[in-house]
Amino acid sequence: MANPRKIAYADLESLAGQEVGVSDWHTIDQNRVNMFAEATGDHQWIHVDVEKATKLMGGPIAHGFLTLSLLPMLGAEVLRVEGVTRGINYGSDKVRFTNMVPVGSKVRLRQKCLSVEAKSGGKQMKMEATVEIEGKDRPALVAESITVLYG
Repeated sequence: MANPRKIAYADLESLAGQEVGVSDWHTIDQNRVNMFAEATGDHQWIHVDVEKATKLMGGPIAHGFLTLSLLPMLGAEVLRVEGVTRGINYGSDKVRFTNMVPVGSKVRLRQKCLSVEAKSGGKQMKMEATVEIEGKDRPALVAESITVLYG
């Protein structure tokens, strides 16, 4: 289990420009892909038809948006901000799905803090999120995620 980096809310600005850390590896299994398909209604065969995907592509792949949806879970393994009363997902910038995630592969998050600025009575953090695939040079996802935290 990851041991997240801990920082006080008052000290968030000190993270700007730094790599924050890396999560544990997590296996993307077919059950997770199927549950995501059910939740979103995206049942494209490349994700859920194991037989056809194996025959035509070597195996099924995870949804790109499934990979993106892992950021909160993986991010909690990277950084814990102490003294926060609530946090709000403000959005993402420059989301790119740069590689397919084959079902059965492992992914992890590498985060860098790009900026921390005052926003709406809280602090807006912009993080560079890179979801790496074990054994692959090219990551699955690169995005700038934005969160507003309140202390």
